[in-house]
Amino acid sequence: MAFAAFCGLGLGWDVAPAAAQGRLEAQYEATLSGIPVGRGAWTIDIQDDVFSAAASGGTIGILKSFTGGSGTGASQGRVVNGALVATGYQASTTTSKKTEEIHIVLDKGNVKEFGIAPEPPVDPDRIVVTEAHRRGVWDPMTASLLRVPGTGEPVSPEACHTGAPVFDGRMRYDLKLDFKRMESVKAEKGYRGPVVVCALYFVPVAGYIPDRPVIKYLAAQRSIEIAFAPVAGTRILVPFWVKIPTPLGPAMLEATSFITAPQPPKVAKTQ
Repeated sequence: MAFAAFCGLGLGWDVAPAAAQGRLEAQYEATLSGIPVGRGAWTIDIQDDVFSAAASGGTIGILKSFTGGSGTGASQGRVVNGALVATGYQASTTTSKKTEEIHIVLDKGNVKEFGIAPEPPVDPDRIVVTEAHRRGVWDPMTASLLRVPGTGEPVSPEACHTGAPVFDGRMRYDLKLDFKRMESVKAEKGYRGPVVVCALYFVPVAGYIPDRPVIKYLAAQRSIEIAFAPVAGTRILVPFWVKIPTPLGPAMLEATSFITAPQPPKVAKTQ
């Protein structure tokens, strides 16, 4: 799904001794050269032992007149020693031409099952995704939940010292981060405070057609930036905005509403 792909990245299987709980409800707007072209919503719920994330989005304005489309995506899994371990991912995209659905089943970072419906035709120019490519990976949604280890301030330069191997059901790629700077943001509703801005690099590995212009363009980009803000009550950071230069002007996805709050730990039931 485009919304998840726009902001998909994460980090390795680090662990922490204590679990934390928090929730985020956010609204995003996508623009191209300052013109609104899409809107999306993202909800993240992190409990002491399970988590879930769900996003939806669609084109608006002039872009909808030419290439109208919408999509949803979701992931869910367990919280193990503070780390988010996904067990499933689902995505659906709809355009004027077709609807496509993707599902992935994971076990400790290894893909156990996946599928695309309807099944896409085989393209001999596409680099084959092997079983090895589907080991030790993140789904696009969980990969966007950046966990910062340690006990210091999570919104810090150290948050950008990471990367993620991602499998989205069709393509295997790496996303890498480097620290750029610290900034302050103010959503129209909700969060106001610091964000950490990272450079984002896209490295295709398999499942893509090398001659595709969009792949070549993204792989060559060194000016993509992404800013992370915290989910209250946790050590999880999520994208507040993403900026991508394009031949048609700067593309940006930015939170207009970013409402987050810690959740109290569950109280054990007694007889």
